[in-house]
Amino acid sequence: MDNKLSKALKERVLIFDGAMGTELYKRNFFINTSFENLSLTSPGIVREIHESYRKAGAEVLTTNTYCANFPQLNKFLLGDKVKEINAASVRIAREVAGEDLLVAGSVGPVGEFLAGDAKGDLSRIVEYLSRQISAQREEGVDFLIFESLRHPGDLEALLMTMKEFPSLPFVTSFALDPADPVSSAKKAVEMIARAAGAEHAPDAAGLNCGMGPEGMLGALETILPQSPLPLIAQPNAGMPKRVDNRMIYMCSPEYFTTYAVRMLQLGARGLGGCCGTGPGHIEDMARSVKPLARASSGSSHVFSVSREDPAVPVLEEAPLSERSAFGAKLAAGKWITNIEITPPMGYSLEKTLKSARACAEAGFDAVNIPDGPRASSRISAMVAAYRIKQEAKIDVVLHVCCRDRNLIGLQSELLGCAALGIHNLLFITGDPPKLGNYPFASGVFDLDSIGMLKVQKNLNRGLDIGGKSIGEKTFAVSGAGADPNAIDMKREIRRTQEKIDAGAEFITTQPVFDIEPLLRFIDAVPGLSGIPVIAGIWPLASYRNAEFMRNEVPGVVVPDSVMERMARADTKEAQKEEGIAIAREAVEAIRNKVGGVQVSAPFGNVNTAIAVVK
Repeated sequence: MDNKLSKALKERVLIFDGAMGTELYKRNFFINTSFENLSLTSPGIVREIHESYRKAGAEVLTTNTYCANFPQLNKFLLGDKVKEINAASVRIAREVAGEDLLVAGSVGPVGEFLAGDAKGDLSRIVEYLSRQISAQREEGVDFLIFESLRHPGDLEALLMTMKEFPSLPFVTSFALDPADPVSSAKKAVEMIARAAGAEHAPDAAGLNCGMGPEGMLGALETILPQSPLPLIAQPNAGMPKRVDNRMIYMCSPEYFTTYAVRMLQLGARGLGGCCGTGPGHIEDMARSVKPLARASSGSSHVFSVSREDPAVPVLEEAPLSERSAFGAKLAAGKWITNIEITPPMGYSLEKTLKSARACAEAGFDAVNIPDGPRASSRISAMVAAYRIKQEAKIDVVLHVCCRDRNLIGLQSELLGCAALGIHNLLFITGDPPKLGNYPFASGVFDLDSIGMLKVQKNLNRGLDIGGKSIGEKTFAVSGAGADPNAIDMKREIRRTQEKIDAGAEFITTQPVFDIEPLLRFIDAVPGLSGIPVIAGIWPLASYRNAEFMRNEVPGVVVPDSVMERMARADTKEAQKEEGIAIAREAVEAIRNKVGGVQVSAPFGNVNTAIAVVK
């Protein structure tokens, strides 16, 4: 039977709190103080910190007991208060957590163990750990988290100790060495494997401290694929980075959240913070991670029609070639050239229509219309699509984003598209609101793109989300996105195949600058041999634009060779021409390997995109 921790990790991505010591230091308790003893002398301050993390959205509160073992407390002549301090710390956290949140009992290194082969040292450490853990268990911790493990000997000591507590769940969390990340990641993999094979094995493994978000993301890329246990990531707030000969501390909540989202996408099952992080970091992270985690979870996209009445007729889906002009070209295997035009921030569509007419004259097959890209607020994409189709006389491919509407609203949108004759739909899960210009907006994510493909598949057969007849069938041509440069390639391959199985009839990729990863990706997804792949092409407008795409846009990889070419162009116009040349070369390189291209119009300049396909 699952305990609370393992159950939570299976159901969702679990949000941990941030640093306790950092917050105590901010409140004028300096390093000549035992922070753990503050649970006895200043319990209101400790409670206040826990409450701030609860308010920030943490689902796990970690006790103020990191150094609450005999050797560490005895440095402050508090060795006789091990039980009292641990008990008080757990009580405070438990009072704030209530029944809603989990309480993790923090257990840090004892500090004496050096070699790992001295039986006297080992038995003494087991004794120290046992006293600390007994006090925490008596007060009702939900699980233990052994933090900042660095040495195999420390791991052996805690595994030996946990034999005394066979029913108590625990996590082993390792601290990596930023000076030697490769070797320390390899050591962590070995220790995780050792822990997983123990008689009383941990419910999860973790990484904490030692590294900022960027370094920890790199470590996760190595460790996650080899870990037999769910992984929890709790990086420090950030490390200084040299930027234009300045040392800048990348430690803002926004910076922290950006990497937390990437860790989620990589497969981390728990996310929190360590040294330097506070409630602001956790609040910012939770706001982005929670809705995105729902959209990424295995259950979020599950959709099945419940047939209340077996007599409800199921209509036959119309052939792809009969649903739209774009669908007919896909069915015939013709080369597709689409252009992406983003709807405006305001409500005037005159410039957009003018650009769409120019694209129609240039011979593009369709205008691709994003739905709130990068979580921005713009005019209704459906309204823009309808006006373009009617007035610019060019077919449209409308993005349908799962972020902003619940399942009922999304179905209404799909029926609206059918009524307006907008038949080509590209289903995307969407960026979390935090990435956009209204970060406090709520992300809905009732379904992800896979779930929406299933909904549309059934509408094409005359059935709504409840299995009831809508009286007629829709004629949607359904597509989905893919990222050939995904950090977690196994997940991307799996999800792309799931999209195809759910009803995707074409796949549009993120912008590609390096052709080889795209071709490897196509070969790796079995279903891509049977449907058209439309490769994203982004003509770089300048060297700065290339830097932005390389560093700030998830899923886009700009190779060094491209950066060097853009850097050699010494004027703005020369850089623009070089960007067009690079895009043209990419199109030619893939022309016989994909079904078409979707060219973006950087900064709304459709003439640049037209120049690519001339």
